Amino acid sequence: MNYSIELMIKEHDDINRMNLVMRNICLGIMEGAEVPTEDFRHIIDFVRNYADKHHHGKEERYLFPKMVERMGAIAENLVTHGMLVEHDLGRGHIRALETALNEYEKRETPELRLDIITEAMGYAHLLQLHTEKENSVVYPFAERSLSAEDFDYVNEGSKRFESEQTEKGVQQKYLTLLENMEEKYRRA
Repeated sequence: MNYSIELMIKEHDDINRMNLVMRNICLGIMEGAEVPTEDFRHIIDFVRNYADKHHHGKEERYLFPKMVERMGAIAENLVTHGMLVEHDLGRGHIRALETALNEYEKRETPELRLDIITEAMGYAHLLQLHTEKENSVVYPFAERSLSAEDFDYVNEGSKRFESEQTEKGVQQKYLTLLENMEEKYRRA
């Protein structure tokens, strides 16, 4: 397996771990717990900066453009009309979650609690299916279809990107946040 693909699959695991945290928070809210607005804001930060900018950044800068360039229409459909659309749908859920949180802080209504649960679970469900599709279809297709030279480009770009992010402390910050949230919202 290529470095970049292995790394992206590992990041999918991290993203899905945070999706489980969101699910556990939503279950708690349904059972009567207060809406933890500050923790949801930490999750939004994780999603925007780890799942989206960090993880999707590598896909959208290196892997997906190379797939479209080399594989033509079939990759165009898979990537542009599939994966990138799902990335945008996820961003929409996160924007809507943030809006619902902002409104909830002004007035705590059952409707806004429902909106918070809906958008958090909508994102978590979408990303669960999305990561499964990338792991089982998109990445194997790329590995079968791209040349070694193509993957040299993708891997080198991903390594450079990872190194820059490591210098900024991105991975450490968000993986620590993930571990803390998992500990706080672990269910028996």
